Amino acid sequence: MTISGFIYVRNGFDYSVPFLEAIHSVLPVCDEFVVVVGDSTDGTREAVEKIGDSRIRIIDSVWDMSLRKGGKVFAQQSNIGLDHISGDWAFHIQADEVMHESSLPHLKKLMKAHLHDDRMDGFLFPFLHFWGDYHHIRNSRRVHPWEIRLFKNNQLVRSYRDSQGFRIYQTREGYENGAEKGAKLRVIKTDTTVYHYNGIRTPEELYRKVKKFNFFYDQNEINIEKERLEGTEDIHKVDRVTKFTGVHPGVMADRIAAFDFAFEHDRSKACWKLKDRLAQPVEDFLGIRFGGYKNYIVLKE
Repeated sequence: MTISGFIYVRNGFDYSVPFLEAIHSVLPVCDEFVVVVGDSTDGTREAVEKIGDSRIRIIDSVWDMSLRKGGKVFAQQSNIGLDHISGDWAFHIQADEVMHESSLPHLKKLMKAHLHDDRMDGFLFPFLHFWGDYHHIRNSRRVHPWEIRLFKNNQLVRSYRDSQGFRIYQTREGYENGAEKGAKLRVIKTDTTVYHYNGIRTPEELYRKVKKFNFFYDQNEINIEKERLEGTEDIHKVDRVTKFTGVHPGVMADRIAAFDFAFEHDRSKACWKLKDRLAQPVEDFLGIRFGGYKNYIVLKE
C-alpha cells in the first residue's frame, strides 16, 4: 500500500497560512508528497525546498487568472497535484489545515483495512475551524463540519468547485467542459480531526487576507465579506465562537508561541444572517443540521 500526499500553495507567507506545518503534519505517513507551488514572490518555493525530504516533489505552476471567479483556480491547482501522484491513496491537505500526529497511526490502519473495499471511495474528516487566535473555534452552522481529505487514487476523481471537496466523473472531458456534474464520493466517517487555521490573524492581517482572497470570487461575494471584515475591529463580526480546550498538533508549537494577539469575542458585534440566527438554537437542541451542504455519501461501517 502506498500513500501520496498533495497540497497547493501560492505566496503562503503573504497569506500567513501554516503551509509548512501542513506538509510536515501529513508527511510521516506518505511515500511521496507533491507540492504544487504557484508563482510566488515571498519565498514559498524556497521554504518548501528547504524541508529537504526526498519524498517531496515540487510542481511549479502559474495561476490562470481567467479561472479566478468562483475560486475555480483553486480546483485547477488541486487537480495538478492529483495528476502528479502515484499512490494507492491520495491524502489532500490544504495550506491552512494541519493534522494531529496522534491521528496518523489510526488513519494508516483504516487505509489498510479498506484498500480493497470496493464499496467505498474515501474517508470523511471532522473539522475544527479556529478563529481570532489559537484558543477559539468558530462553531456555527455556517462552517463545514466535515469534508473529504483522504480517498483512493483514481484518475477520474477531480476537485469540485473551489476545491473544498472532490467528485468522481465518467470522463475527464465531461468534467472539463461541464457536461457532467460528477458523482459524490462514498465515504466512511473518521474521528480524526482536521485543524483548520484559516481565521487566525490579527484584525489587520485578516483584512489584508480577505482583500487578496476575495479576488478569486464573485463581486457580490467580495462586497459581503468586505462589509463584514473591513477595519481593525472586524474580527469580532463573526457569528459564534467558543473556547478551544484541546491540544494542538505538535508541528504548530513554534507558530503558536510566536503569535502575540489575544482574541476575546465581543458578542455585541456578532454577525448573523436572520435564518441562521433562528435555526442555530434549534439545531443545537436537536443535535442536527438542517439543509447543510454535503458533497459526499456517508456509508455505514
